[in-house]
Amino acid sequence: MQNHNKSIKFPFFYFVLLACAYCLCIPFLLILGFKQKYRYSIPSRFFMRNFSLSFAPHYWFHACSFGESKSYEPILQELLQADKEAKILLTCTTTTGFNFLSQFANQNPQQICVHYLPFEIFLPLWGKYLKELKTLIVTEAELWKMLFYVAKKANAQTLLVNARISDRSYKSYKKLAWFYKGLFACVDLVLAQQESDKERLCEIGAQKIEVFGNLKLLSIPQITRHYKKDEAIIVGASTHDGEEKIILEAFIKSNIKAKLLLVPRHPERFVEVEKMCRLFCKNAEIPFATFDQQWEKVTLVNVLGELNNIYAIADCVVLGGSFVPVGGHNPLEPAYFHTSILTGEYIYNQKALFALIEGYEIIQAEQLEEKLLHFQKLPKTKIKDFDSKMHNLISKIQGVNDAKSI
Repeated sequence: MQNHNKSIKFPFFYFVLLACAYCLCIPFLLILGFKQKYRYSIPSRFFMRNFSLSFAPHYWFHACSFGESKSYEPILQELLQADKEAKILLTCTTTTGFNFLSQFANQNPQQICVHYLPFEIFLPLWGKYLKELKTLIVTEAELWKMLFYVAKKANAQTLLVNARISDRSYKSYKKLAWFYKGLFACVDLVLAQQESDKERLCEIGAQKIEVFGNLKLLSIPQITRHYKKDEAIIVGASTHDGEEKIILEAFIKSNIKAKLLLVPRHPERFVEVEKMCRLFCKNAEIPFATFDQQWEKVTLVNVLGELNNIYAIADCVVLGGSFVPVGGHNPLEPAYFHTSILTGEYIYNQKALFALIEGYEIIQAEQLEEKLLHFQKLPKTKIKDFDSKMHNLISKIQGVNDAKSI
């Protein structure tokens, strides 16, 4: 893909607005920085902690959180194979994303460095490190104007991949179309998840857009440990506040011969979910355990990185983020293992992924008990045929002129 240098002006008024907002928020940021959750991210993003880059990157990948960061893993592995000399900068905005990227970077410390993305007013100071930058790759809805500006200023090509606009946020994007039109002037290519995303992105100013599909489909779930089971396993996966109660009540009332493994989405909720589980199990007179103990009738998975291992032995997955209005979670990982999947109706952020699988069921919370009673009869999910197009994607990232349209 040919990269044409664009003559772009420094977004002065946007920068001044951000600088004013930053000054006003400094007291709040200082207070927030004392919280354990933001102990490292706030100083790094807003106060230039560990700001310097250890080398001049050729490729810069940016994502928001853990899920988006993980979707880059197979692409990064392929890119490192295709370009043995590649120097790669990985940035994100959340602690979970940073921890995952850091673990990945530890495998290639000479070629990969990881940083929290600095607040936009600080990004131009990275200009001195970006003189060898070939491509900036940004995922989903991380539409930071200064991020794209500094990449274009370095004469790099810019890609927005896995791009989507949900039903919920569509109206908000349209109201700010005047702003996004200027931002998309700094984006060379947009790879949308589905046709509806392409149409919506076009409406708010995106120019060259191609439909690619969801990057998560390129990731094959990795099993790090094989567990044995002595009876059926029901998994409450990536649950949010309010969903553990729904699943516990339905499971206990169903009285099925199976074990329930509850996996909360956010580790900071492990303690409160454990208290809830203990109370429910005490009242129902059934045994409870945490993950590092012998699994009981109800077990809380209060550790990270085990979900794929658990999917591999699951008979039925109740997928969280969907019984409360969160937007749903990735159904591809459990579908790889052909388990049954039950999901709530709030999957508006994951429609593109659900379109790639078959066999799942969308239910209301009050239907869960009945579905669990007959979980053995639920259909098994599978992923529909899909051309990964990895080679073509890597060609575009490398800026190969003859890369074909996706």
